[in-house]
Amino acid sequence: MSTFDISFIDSNGLIVNDDFDLSLIDSSDLIVTDDVESVYAPSKSIDSLDQSSATVDQSSELSSDHTAPQVNPSLKRIRKSRSKKPKTPIIYVGIESNGGACSRVFSTPNGSKLYKPDVDAEFLPPPIGTVYTDWQEIVAMYSRYASKAGFSTKLGTNKDRPENVSFRFIHCHRYGKPRFGNFSMANHHKRRSNRIKLTNCKACIRFKIYPGTSDLILYDWVEHHNHPLIGQEFMDFSKEQRTLTYSEQHMIHSLSLHNIGPNIAHKVQCTLKGGHHYVRGKRIDYKNWRRNIKLFIGHRDAQLTVNSLASRTTNLHNFFFDYKVEQMVVKALFWADDVSRCHYIEFGDVLAFDATYKTNMYKMIFVPFTGVDHHKRCVTFGAGLICDETIESYVWLLETFVKCHPKPPILVLTDQDAAMRSAVLKVFPTSAHRLCMWHIMMKLPAKIKGCNVDNDEVRTAIHNLVWDVLIDKDDFEMRWNTLMSQYNLTGHDWLNDMYGIRERWVPCYFSHLDMCCLMKTTSMCESSNAMFKVNTNRHNSLLQFLMSFDTAIDGQRHNQRELEFNMMNSSPLLHTNLRIEEHASRIYTPALFVEVQKEIERGMLQCTNNTPTVIGDVKLYTVTQYNRHFVPVCQFEVAFDVRDKATSCTCNLFKRIGYLCRHIFCVYRPEQVHAIPDRYISNRWKRDSLPRRVYDITNRYSVDNRVETRLRNEILDTVALCADRLRHNPTELSELCEQMKALKIKIFADVPYDPECNRTNAVISDILRVPETGPSTLILQHSVTKGSGYDKDKENNSGKRFVGPREKAINKIKKGKVARLCGNCKQHGHNARLCEKVQAAKAEAAAKLLASKASAAATMTDPT
Repeated sequence: MSTFDISFIDSNGLIVNDDFDLSLIDSSDLIVTDDVESVYAPSKSIDSLDQSSATVDQSSELSSDHTAPQVNPSLKRIRKSRSKKPKTPIIYVGIESNGGACSRVFSTPNGSKLYKPDVDAEFLPPPIGTVYTDWQEIVAMYSRYASKAGFSTKLGTNKDRPENVSFRFIHCHRYGKPRFGNFSMANHHKRRSNRIKLTNCKACIRFKIYPGTSDLILYDWVEHHNHPLIGQEFMDFSKEQRTLTYSEQHMIHSLSLHNIGPNIAHKVQCTLKGGHHYVRGKRIDYKNWRRNIKLFIGHRDAQLTVNSLASRTTNLHNFFFDYKVEQMVVKALFWADDVSRCHYIEFGDVLAFDATYKTNMYKMIFVPFTGVDHHKRCVTFGAGLICDETIESYVWLLETFVKCHPKPPILVLTDQDAAMRSAVLKVFPTSAHRLCMWHIMMKLPAKIKGCNVDNDEVRTAIHNLVWDVLIDKDDFEMRWNTLMSQYNLTGHDWLNDMYGIRERWVPCYFSHLDMCCLMKTTSMCESSNAMFKVNTNRHNSLLQFLMSFDTAIDGQRHNQRELEFNMMNSSPLLHTNLRIEEHASRIYTPALFVEVQKEIERGMLQCTNNTPTVIGDVKLYTVTQYNRHFVPVCQFEVAFDVRDKATSCTCNLFKRIGYLCRHIFCVYRPEQVHAIPDRYISNRWKRDSLPRRVYDITNRYSVDNRVETRLRNEILDTVALCADRLRHNPTELSELCEQMKALKIKIFADVPYDPECNRTNAVISDILRVPETGPSTLILQHSVTKGSGYDKDKENNSGKRFVGPREKAINKIKKGKVARLCGNCKQHGHNARLCEKVQAAKAEAAAKLLASKASAAATMTDPT
């Protein structure tokens, strides 16, 4: 046996040590003894004693009815050498119930209390002398007891030699001496916590390890606590209940890839489980797990990201990756998978790219390359990260893009960034470079001075001119000069600068290019960038950003697969009885068929053609186009070759966008053309333009395709379906629950707990699918972007982005009171109801009414 010094909290709240020893004899009784050579037990139950002043002073042999996994019959008594101490009786006070957790309360001579858990026998630890071979089995056993008793546990060890562990302990969670600290007025910093959790509680279970074996012998069990126990309604806050499972850890990481933080993740879990009480862990535990992932990545971020992308080139078909390193610092990266390369082959005639900020903690600039697919949705051809926005960085990025996609695009669309333009002209010398019209036209209100009425008139006139795709260059220049003279803007510097580069952004200067009107702005880039920024934030590491990018790409491709599914399982609604409309519905995707259907319908209802002029085998038609009020608007010339049905129209819609115009469909009716000729069916708009492999599950990078993951998901789905089927049958649900518990016991017995694979770093390595350790030679440095607000010549830099004059003007208007705009006279300061013109018109109408009434009255009174 062994004797122990017990610490108590006295009536003043101070922790003191009593001079008496406790020996535990069984699960329900306690004695006080001064003899360390023998073991004493009471001759009758302590419950039969007087509860007002019961003392323990009799002895008997140690006995226990508890069962144990294994007992060594030749085990010698383990004693600890202690000096004899006088008896110190303790008094049984009563039973205290705290939310289902019962404990017997004892009083000590100094006034402090001891609490002994009252737990069913099936949960009690085995008797002294039990031998175990698995430490995790011991931990599980004592944890079950602790959860029923109302306390948490902590592990401890003791070594007789530096290299050998001889003793293992499982203590109460309040074991240990508290640190009060020294308070002084000179150093009174606010503590992180003003609560003391440790009371030096001696309740524990102790094991000795056989030398040279893995056997553990239970040689001591102290079950009295010097603090009240926790009620069952609060056990969800205990350490064991706050330990996150693998599924919950994986869920926190998966939600973070959708830019959902740990707080929201905890709320989602509470909603799914039906309340906070059923959720393991608090919000702080979810935050700590997110922190652990970042700490695991740490300084290896660059190396892990490069290794992850490099491994895809080996494991995935047709995956492309390249990166740039200077003095072991990663300066730029570019990657594209097989699906992106297939998309570029079919839809790479027009390429747009734009820089995006605040996607990672290193401020590296994210540059996705975007196009338009056959569903008229944005599609990604590849992505890059660069450390700065210099010409050299963009040149490297575009040259790497050419290595991946050798075919140059017809048209490249960017904003007005000078470095982008220089790089495009160098890398794509045969491609036309076009500036985004939206970026230019959005500056128009801020650049033009004057009253609001004139500003609106000028803006409307310029918009109508520059967006007109049917005028030619000479007509545009003539109308521009006329407009500038009309509004006295011939000396306007900004408008003259924009006119000087008109061949870079005005649509009529690109009318000779195929698909020139597919994208006139970088709105597709803005939409794509917004999609990526929804899934990431500026606090992400580079590896986390890569995973968030995979999640966003999978979302984009999921939408594409959904469109493909709807296209294959539905038929469009036809508006006419023309066979050419039915033919178009079979060859075009639904998104494009809507546009072609409008042209066919309007060619039949809003266009007329005259008698053609025949020149050899070519018929020349003049097609008159009407508006919705059937007023003639304009005329177009259509040439039709009777030999091969070759057709051309002066509106040039097929060259601009890739499908036939209403004027040609108007001519097809008298020429009895009932199907669109193959030469006018662009492959980029066809239903089957992409190969089937782009929709394969192996191309979805945010999907874990490992066998064990698929089986885990199948098991969870099966259990959920069974529980849903029995949701209104409590009896069957209870039976299912018992079956699952029995299966759990069997699995836990057959598959022992493996602490190695459940370590924090091992779990994170499994979730991130990266090695736990490895060499790391690459590093990352924080980048400085043009929009970061950083100026190297200034001592204090806020790091905030620059705010342009237009945004400043908008913010100024928002802070002040915006004057009303009259819808009648377009003047500010009043509304249409109070407009002077309206009031004058009403007064004039009233005067005319009075005059007509007076005239009618005079006519009625005139006798003649």
